[in-house]
Amino acid sequence: MPEDEMPKEVAYRMIKDELSLDGNPMLNLASFVTTYMEEEAEKLMTECLPKNFIDYEEYPQTADIQNRCVSMIGRLFHAPVKDSEAVGAVGTSTVGSSEAIMLAVLAMKKRWKNKRIAEGKPHDKPNLIMSSAVQVVWEKATRYFEVEEKLVYCTPDRYVIDPQETVDLVDENTIGICAILGTTYTGEYEDVKAVNDLLVKKGLDTPIHVDAASGGFVAPFVVPDLEWDFRLERVVSINVSGHKYGLVYPGVGWVVWRSAEYLPQELVFNINYLGADQASFTLNFSKGASQVIGQYYQLIRLGKHGYRAIMSNLTRTADYLAESLAALGFIIMSKKSGEGLPLVAFRLKGDPDRNYDEFALAHQLRVRGWVVPAYTMAPKTDGLKMLRIVVREDFSRNRCDGLINDIRLCQGLLEQMDKDSIKKQQEFIHKNHVTSGKASHNHPKYRVSAATRRRNTHCRARRGRRTLSAESFSSRSDSGSDAGSEYDSGSGSDIDEYYKENHEGQDLEREKCPLCRSASEVQRKGEEEGIGDSDSATDDGTLVLGERYSRSNDRSTESPAASTTARTAYNHLTLSRHCGRKAMARGRKQRQGKDAGQTFSLELPSGKKLLTLRIGA
Repeated sequence: MPEDEMPKEVAYRMIKDELSLDGNPMLNLASFVTTYMEEEAEKLMTECLPKNFIDYEEYPQTADIQNRCVSMIGRLFHAPVKDSEAVGAVGTSTVGSSEAIMLAVLAMKKRWKNKRIAEGKPHDKPNLIMSSAVQVVWEKATRYFEVEEKLVYCTPDRYVIDPQETVDLVDENTIGICAILGTTYTGEYEDVKAVNDLLVKKGLDTPIHVDAASGGFVAPFVVPDLEWDFRLERVVSINVSGHKYGLVYPGVGWVVWRSAEYLPQELVFNINYLGADQASFTLNFSKGASQVIGQYYQLIRLGKHGYRAIMSNLTRTADYLAESLAALGFIIMSKKSGEGLPLVAFRLKGDPDRNYDEFALAHQLRVRGWVVPAYTMAPKTDGLKMLRIVVREDFSRNRCDGLINDIRLCQGLLEQMDKDSIKKQQEFIHKNHVTSGKASHNHPKYRVSAATRRRNTHCRARRGRRTLSAESFSSRSDSGSDAGSEYDSGSGSDIDEYYKENHEGQDLEREKCPLCRSASEVQRKGEEEGIGDSDSATDDGTLVLGERYSRSNDRSTESPAASTTARTAYNHLTLSRHCGRKAMARGRKQRQGKDAGQTFSLELPSGKKLLTLRIGA
């Protein structure tokens, strides 16, 4: 955190420049998350940014709007409702389907436990039945709440649960069954009705929770006769994501129970320290009201007719894309004509003479700007590789045609490459892939290792980023030269990783390492002097700014251009001090005095060199 403040324009511009390195959300075909809302909706949500949703006493109308949304969604799922109030159903907004699922699992476990205690039976081994293709939140829930997973595995030709196999796994310790309305892998709807009917036939009172995170706002409008919701007597709770096909910016989710009896009273907390008595049964407490308001806007703005028109159009676009990909020789793994989510899951045909796989194709598409994920199917499917394209509201037919053309071009390019070149390219990408490392925990213990990234089944294409480039890196050591290389600016723990690799188990301490010490010296000099030009130097490093300036408190003495450029450079260094350290870490062959005189430069996204770091003797 910098010691001094900066002009708001500089802070805005600096962050905006950093964010320009992110991908384009509209070209991110990996995500289900909404990327477009109308201007009026955005205005409403912006006006509600200061509101803390949980403060019902201060914002009673916002709380009432949530209740209206729950009622509308409950009706959509055929919950017992009457007029404007739910006489049986109960529900709440959440920050997403992950929180909603956690609440549903807690409710099922607590209800099962209470029943076992009343019957005088053991209650220490609860289990939950679910597909091996569930979203990761289900694995988190079972681990957090100490519930055994009973998995129904997919097969090479079946990517959803088998109803008979599912019901056969039920025993006295089963707290519930998870059924998915739109799997993450292929977008298929699991046969909730078949599971329900088998439970009824066997006389089993096992509750079903439907994970309708993606399909909850699609199926009711595209296939209204499909029975998957509260029309089935064993379905006791449903979650849905408002920020997916609910058409709201992230993050908002919803969970609805058939009636209050399925939400144990122990999970409802009554408080009054916000000025009035109110009940709370969410995991989060404080949260913004904007997303709930955004959901209400979409529900009343579009109505059933509007949602039906949008979802039907998305389904037609997905069918068109599937037919076009099939014409290019791909095998389509997802369903068509509204039998699944509006997405296309596909893979290459088996061909021993083909030089590339789905991951190579995904990388080539990323080069052209498209983010199309490549991944392996759920366990026990013979390691099937696949790609998935999610069709959202902003994915028009014209954009779809552009994607198809780019897929054709990428295929042609890969076919011109030899097998060894593609293999080396993939190995290089996996070895130097740092995006997932940046997105992980800041503590080195929890960072994703390179080996883990290579094993990761999801291909996240490499994104553009700020770089440290070698301005002059001619090594005078016997170990060779790294001239012309480019060095990524990694996360703040890169120096810790470097230290562990180069110092751990040795007598050399971090403070005595010329590389580690030089980075700290540059940072110190920048903070103390805040001024430099191309000929200013110390024994350990040189700080070079784009224009000479003074960090005087009297900013009126500085020219606007010089101030903006220089302060941007200084704060870029202050807030990202690991950049210089990363350069040091990459100079491993030149460490311990062998790297004297080597120079590095730091570039902002504009390409302007604002910092030069010279390793001293």
